[in-house]
Amino acid sequence: MTEARHTAGGSAPGTHMEAELNSQPDTWARAADLRAEQALLPARGERIAVVGCGTSWFMAQSYATLRETAGHGVTDAFAASEAFIDRDYDAIVAITRSGTTTEVLELLDGLRGTTRTIGVLGAPDTPLVDLVDDVIVLPFADEVSVVQTRFATTALALLRASLGESLDAAIVDAAYALSADLDELLLTADQYSFLGTGWTVGIAHEAALKMREASQSWTESYPAKEYRHGPIAIAAPGRVTWMFGAAPDGLYDDVAATGAHFEHRAIDAMADLIRAQRVALERARSFGLDPDAPRNLTRSVILDS
Repeated sequence: MTEARHTAGGSAPGTHMEAELNSQPDTWARAADLRAEQALLPARGERIAVVGCGTSWFMAQSYATLRETAGHGVTDAFAASEAFIDRDYDAIVAITRSGTTTEVLELLDGLRGTTRTIGVLGAPDTPLVDLVDDVIVLPFADEVSVVQTRFATTALALLRASLGESLDAAIVDAAYALSADLDELLLTADQYSFLGTGWTVGIAHEAALKMREASQSWTESYPAKEYRHGPIAIAAPGRVTWMFGAAPDGLYDDVAATGAHFEHRAIDAMADLIRAQRVALERARSFGLDPDAPRNLTRSVILDS
């Protein structure tokens, strides 16, 4: 078993992650009220791309699907390192908690003077601020833990609110997600497959990443209808298939036939992500890991070249 590591000041492993994930109903409500900041985001009808790395890329995927399906205009999502930005976009939105990620900074630096750029970040006074035309800072959602929870969902809450969505129901669901008991099987499974449809595909990818980062668990993630095109082969007793949002017809029965546990709650997918965050935290602690300072990871990826 990995030796437990403790955060500065001698606090228990995951202390910061726990406090940060528990604050999400409040940070979502604050983000929903930021009308002036939401007005800085691209207007209806503009063609845009949304970029980020890791967690921020997955939030970009969710926003892109929500924006385009709501009729606000063509919206593409890219990993910053693999972005196609020469497609006559009206604007580029960059999501980054730290404001220091190398790939995001390089991308934005190359866009100066050519395309309008908007940054959504957690930390002020960072290099990104000087590279974008408009900046939206969410300092109340910034985090100490290396493993992200509230910044990602709060940024997405802001983006959802900017599209005219009410987050009232999501906030109620988030309070439920924080208080609901976690099934023992969710804490002890030996494999997890996270699934989504539409905007919740990004949520599924993020849930899988959280479990890998925090607890070194074996996780995978897919669009739900892709799951039966091969990945369902790993479903078995003692494993979990976790669905975010509405499940495709027949999926429950197909998973049940494998003996795997099908996890699905009829709540907002961002709130259900909180449940996955809680599982990741509890598994990390049970393995003697510290998700505030996970193995091989830092708060921001800053490359030498």
